Amino acid sequence: MNDKTQTDRTIWSEIGRGLLATLPVMISAFPFGLIFGALGIAKGLSPLAVMSMSLFVFSGSAQFVAILLLGTGSGLGVIWLATLILNLRHLLYAATLVDHVRHLNQIWRFGLSAWLTDETFAVMERRYRIEGDAPYAHWYYLTSCLGMYLNWAFWTFIGIVLGTQYKGIEKWGLEFAMVVTFIGIVMPALRSRPYWVAAIVAAVVATLGHALPFKLGLMLGALAGIGAGLALQEIKRRNAASEVA
Repeated sequence: MNDKTQTDRTIWSEIGRGLLATLPVMISAFPFGLIFGALGIAKGLSPLAVMSMSLFVFSGSAQFVAILLLGTGSGLGVIWLATLILNLRHLLYAATLVDHVRHLNQIWRFGLSAWLTDETFAVMERRYRIEGDAPYAHWYYLTSCLGMYLNWAFWTFIGIVLGTQYKGIEKWGLEFAMVVTFIGIVMPALRSRPYWVAAIVAAVVATLGHALPFKLGLMLGALAGIGAGLALQEIKRRNAASEVA
């Protein structure tokens, strides 16, 4: 895409394009939020607690793991550690996107990092890879973040309503639907070797540690996958730098 087309774009055009690009993943993510809201109620949490998790945590994978750990009677320390390790994958995202937002001030960078999700990362990685940078590209980014946030909050609320209206919803097999949803989110993101290596290492370690208490196998798998992905990403970056030099 030529530089003139990039320069001619306004803030509003970037907002519109960001929303349009994010709409497909918003639609694909709605079952995720619906299931979380219903499952949270089924696990005994109050509607306020479930809604607060989506509004203030805003991390679907971490929220699901927290719900499952609460169901096994795990302590807050274990839940905190599990969600921390699981969200370390954002280090991979940061390594990919940082050069595109480095010029922004701290307020912008804090907001974009706080609202970054797997879906928005997929949208922005594709946008920057195909179109490169542009003066108002961060508005595209922000629109994707806010679109996913509002979408997640809305479908969590609908899930809460369903969970309170239909008793015995915990017997509907929602946990399985959650696993399928995770697979649907992860597979499209596996576009390069570091992500494939991270996914494979995480799967192997989590499977080997399946029998460990407090879902420790899941935590170890996430940590091992993130470590492997970051290591390969760093090797790839250094090789690229040496070729340029």
